[in-house]
Formats: sequence, structure tokens, C-alpha cells
Amino acid sequence: MTWVREMVADDAAAVSAVRVAGWRAAYAGVIPGAYLDAMSVERDAALREERFAAGRAAGLRDLVAVGADGRVVGWACCGPRDTPGAGAGSGAGAGEGELYALYVRPDLLGRGVGRALLDAVQDEAAARGWGALVLWVVEANARARRFYEAAGYRADGGAQSEEYDGEPVREVRYRRAAGDSQSGPASPRSLR
Repeated sequence: MTWVREMVADDAAAVSAVRVAGWRAAYAGVIPGAYLDAMSVERDAALREERFAAGRAAGLRDLVAVGADGRVVGWACCGPRDTPGAGAGSGAGAGEGELYALYVRPDLLGRGVGRALLDAVQDEAAARGWGALVLWVVEANARARRFYEAAGYRADGGAQSEEYDGEPVREVRYRRAAGDSQSGPASPRSLR
């Protein structure tokens, strides 16, 4: 059974282990190997700890999926949409939220952990009254794109590139309006 709960500061190292493993699995062959190899759970955990309180103060919500053994097996972060410089044609809307991160331990992909986290994020979006939830996904990450599309998200034409070790990696923006659902009502936050 997997449960979703709010992250606490003591979860930082476990969240970082999931995040680093998730990056290495999802982005192998997309992001330069040297960049992925240089990722460190310890450095990432220090960053998570440093940003945790500031993120809460800025309205971010970190959620973790926890397995039956009590270990963190997934992490998601959402909050108000960060739209610096948003103007006409930016695709930004008032009262939108953004899914900033969602990672699951690679050996548990396809077992409903990611869906439980996404459902919890969508519950958070509804509770905050956001008109839509947006996210960015690496264009070459077909598995993630299928996951979000199955949950009712659609590419909205937004695109950007991030550089990793000097290599551009294209990302596309997905959006789901409040109340849109391809998979029916949100499932319970626990999985059997």
C-alpha cells in the first residue's frame, strides 16, 4: 500500500534519492551523461533542506508517496504558477498552479505511485481554486508525456529549452483546466 502525505524536513534525503534516481532513469540519452553522473544525493538533499522552509513560505506544497514499509517512494511539488514577465501570448493565466516536479522510484514506475501523487496535486489545485494546472516535461520523455496525457493534460504549444552541460534540452508545456478529467474522479490517496 502507498500513501501520500505532506513532506517534512526529515524527508529531504529520501526525496533527493528518489529525484536523482528518477533523473538518471528518465533522462539517460537525453541529458548529457556527465551531468547525470555528477548528480549527488547529498548535494541535492542539502539544497532540498535549504529550500524547504522558503518554498513553504512561497506557497509551494511538497508531497511524498510512502510505501508500506514507511520509506519515501515518490515526491511531487506544486505551487502558484511562476510567471515572471508573463504577458500577452505567454499562455499564463491568473489563478493557475504549476506542477514543478513529480518523481517516482524507477523500480516502481507503472504501479500507481505517480498517479497517487498527481491526484493529490490535483486535489491541492482544486482546494486552492486554481483555474488550471500546468507543467513542463522534457519533449523526448515519451513515458512522462503519455502519463500526463492519460491524466487529461494536453500540450498547449508552449516550449522552452534548458541547457545541461551546454546541450539544449527542449521542454513542452502541458495544461489541464480545473474540472477536466480523462480518468474520472480523483482516486483515493492510497493504493493497494
